[in-house]
Parts: sequence; C-alpha cells; structure tokens
Amino acid sequence: MTSRVMLISAAMSVAVREARFDDGCPVDTTGLRLARAAAGAVAAVDRPLVSPSVRCRETAHALGLGTAADAPELAGLDVGRWRGATLEEVSTREPEAVARWLSDPGSAPHDGESVEAFCTRVAHWLDATAHVAGRTVAVVEPEVVRALVVRTLGAPESAFWRVDVPPLTATEFSGRSGRWNVRAGRPLGVSD
Repeated sequence: MTSRVMLISAAMSVAVREARFDDGCPVDTTGLRLARAAAGAVAAVDRPLVSPSVRCRETAHALGLGTAADAPELAGLDVGRWRGATLEEVSTREPEAVARWLSDPGSAPHDGESVEAFCTRVAHWLDATAHVAGRTVAVVEPEVVRALVVRTLGAPESAFWRVDVPPLTATEFSGRSGRWNVRAGRPLGVSD
C-alpha cells in the first residue's frame, strides 16, 4: 500500500519573526490572513492532524481543517529552558551550549530534546502512518518537516539545520515504511 502524507508548515508568528524559540505564541495578523487566503488549497483529506501548538491549531483552523486531531508525536522540538528566549539571548548567555547544540545532533544543553531524538520521534510517526489508509494532512512546526526530510533522504542529522521550511508550504511524502519519496516546499495555493 502506498501512503500519502502532506505536512503543511504553520503560518508566521511573532516568535518566528523574532527568531525566538516557540513559547506558545499565536499566528500573527499577516500569517492568519495568508492562511485564510490559502483555505481550499488542500484537496480532500482523510485524516487531518495538527501539532499541539497554538500556531499550528490556528493555522489548521484558518485553512479549513478545523476538525484536525492533535498529534502529540508531531510536537515541535522541545528546547527546554530556552523556550521563549531569542537565539541571540541564548547565544549571549550560553555561547558554548548553543555552538554544541548546532554542531552535535545528540546534544541537548537546554535540558530538552536533542535533534537526533527529535528526528527519531517524528520518523517513527511517519513509518507508523504508512499503515494508515487514506491521505493524511498535518499542520506542523517547520522543524517537524525538516526532521522528516532529513530522515527520508537518509541524510545525517547534522543536515537538519540546512533545510529551510517557509511558512505555509506543503511538503509531501509518498511511499511506505522504509521507502519514502519527498516533494518539498510547494507554497499552498500553487497548483501542481
């Protein structure tokens, strides 16, 4: 059985604009307007899901996926005590920790989740989804897309920081557990 999974990156928020680690910030006015404008760009969905964050829920609702179920396994990267701080603030306070975090995927100096553990968590979700019939669409944080692109392509976790995921873009995975194809970064509302 071939499975189809579309991940939609959440709309812009103030935290993203400020390069701040997510702190439960909602979608900003522009992000909400753009998400509403993209409503209807997502074809029929058998299984709508959403990362358990405010901005993902708001994006899903604006896109017309209001019945999307929370998918805790698709939660964004847990950055522990850095939550709510800007990257600049953390880099000033803990420069060695930030350097280690950005260079060593197994490191979690913030007392949260390592990039390696995060990639493994979301990859397990994708492999489990291979056994679910129908089309799955999930609104997620950009790092979820990053992690699955890295794992699907068999790239090392160090490549995690090299994948850019703009807001309101669709990344599609098709295939089955162990063999996935990726179609990355299509802006919502742009046809095939």
